[in-house]
Amino acid sequence: MFGNWRHICVDMQRMFAEDTPWRVAWLEAVSPQVIEVASRHSARTIFSRFCPPARPSDAHGMWRTYYEKWRMMTGEHLPPDMLALVPELARYCPPATLFDKQTYSPWVDGRLHARLAMQAVDTLVITGGETDVCVLATALGGIDLGYRVIILKDAVCSGADETHDASLTLLGHRFSAQVELLLTEDFLSSDPERDR
Repeated sequence: MFGNWRHICVDMQRMFAEDTPWRVAWLEAVSPQVIEVASRHSARTIFSRFCPPARPSDAHGMWRTYYEKWRMMTGEHLPPDMLALVPELARYCPPATLFDKQTYSPWVDGRLHARLAMQAVDTLVITGGETDVCVLATALGGIDLGYRVIILKDAVCSGADETHDASLTLLGHRFSAQVELLLTEDFLSSDPERDR
């Protein structure tokens, strides 16, 4: 039913869960669903981590301007352990794997696509945050690369309700030929290991 799939859990990191300027209040609410998928299918799980540069001057183009605004979230101010996964998910590595990125999209440098292509992966199951930023970039890049994209709509979160809702509407309607929105329970109850 789901082909050769991988679970991409987007940026469920301490810096988004704890008291920082980038805290996503919803992260805690979707964590049980994300944990359920990762715990049952840890060998199929890839945790992406958003990794800011050490200092704004290390970034290029408009990313430099971005990190001048968010200097407190660069390596010179943010403790390194804030890049770590939330503890409830970190326990699944290994067999789950980490994928560090410096942009919203995990596809920019080709490493992730090359890894998945070597494993003949054809389907991505996406959870994490934020729906309207890194999850959106992960989904759109996956679409462009030809993957079937499944978003677990109760396992993604954002700091902004309006754009979270708008992003799910966009993905579910405009990209309906390539994207499916499912509830976590429906995905897990459909026996995703059947086509293994």
